[in-house]
Amino acid sequence: MTNAESIMTDEDATAAHLRQALAESIIKNRAAIGRSVDELILEAVRTVPRHLFVPDVGLDEAYADDSPIMKRDKQGVAISSVSAPWLQAMMLQQAQIEPGMRLLEIGSGGYNAALMAELVGPNGAVVTLDIDPDVCARAERGLADAGYDDLVTVVRADGEFGAEQHAPFDRIIVTVSAPDIPPAWINQLTDGGLLVVPLRMRGLARSFVFERTGNHLSSREFELCGFVPIQGVGEFRQRLVGLAGDDIALRIDDRQPIEAEPLCEALTTDRHEAWSGVVIGGMEAWDDLDMWIATASQSYGYLVTTDAGYQSDLIDLAKRWGMSAIWDCDSFAYLAWRPTVADGQSREFGAFAHGPHAADLADRLVGHVRSWDR
Repeated sequence: MTNAESIMTDEDATAAHLRQALAESIIKNRAAIGRSVDELILEAVRTVPRHLFVPDVGLDEAYADDSPIMKRDKQGVAISSVSAPWLQAMMLQQAQIEPGMRLLEIGSGGYNAALMAELVGPNGAVVTLDIDPDVCARAERGLADAGYDDLVTVVRADGEFGAEQHAPFDRIIVTVSAPDIPPAWINQLTDGGLLVVPLRMRGLARSFVFERTGNHLSSREFELCGFVPIQGVGEFRQRLVGLAGDDIALRIDDRQPIEAEPLCEALTTDRHEAWSGVVIGGMEAWDDLDMWIATASQSYGYLVTTDAGYQSDLIDLAKRWGMSAIWDCDSFAYLAWRPTVADGQSREFGAFAHGPHAADLADRLVGHVRSWDR
């Protein structure tokens, strides 16, 4: 045996061990929120060599339950990534894939398509589509290196229009954030087929499961998620509106009207607070509250910060990655919580607000919380 062969054997053994550990990590991740993962999905995770789809990345990073960014645009915005394994497993679970099915993936990279190929088996078909030629080339290389090039068809096209030449599909899985559902996705789905798509509503993304019945879709469930935005004719970017330089900002959909300067001034005013009386337990799910506020409010975004902004005394975010926020022309309010005295684990929802209309906006946000609770 040559030294090169020995090194490859050691690398393969390490990769196999890391795949086993990754499957265990996914199990724990799902169990922590009261969810499970089908054994067939876990077996696919243990089988597909993920490191072949993330070139120039070390083995440990390739198999981390994380989402490496593979490409950014000229403004530094992530436009291509390999989705985190827990998120891929979640969406595959949502899709309920069975052997022999025909699948379409919109938003490629290769790894997820290989997992899908494992699930449908030799009698199924997988088409993975992306608008970016670099992404398609990377997917083709990874699929060839991993031995899936005969099982997966890579198509370069605008995802808005699907892959009509390969339709119909039993399942369509969209792995980019979409602001809407194009007609092509419905038309190319079989009756009774499932569409799994991360819909973005005012900057808030959720992975929805829709079932086609006749000419309409019915929502079955949704889960938390995060994806890079779709490109092409359906593109609808997000933007950050800085309130304190880059350290504190509102993350909103691009077409929402907003003026930054009055809101920057609002942040310098005293904070007003209001409390709802709505209490949740330490492990009680409340992820649909954000979606309720997003759909009930005239304006909606996420208040986000850098480490410096989070540690400043300008705002008090309950979650490090951000909280729901609403605004008007010169004031804004954001969701807050505080621990209750009873057990130290439960929390009461409320609102913090700044600006001339702080009290009105805080009361409005608290009203949304109470309506959600009812």
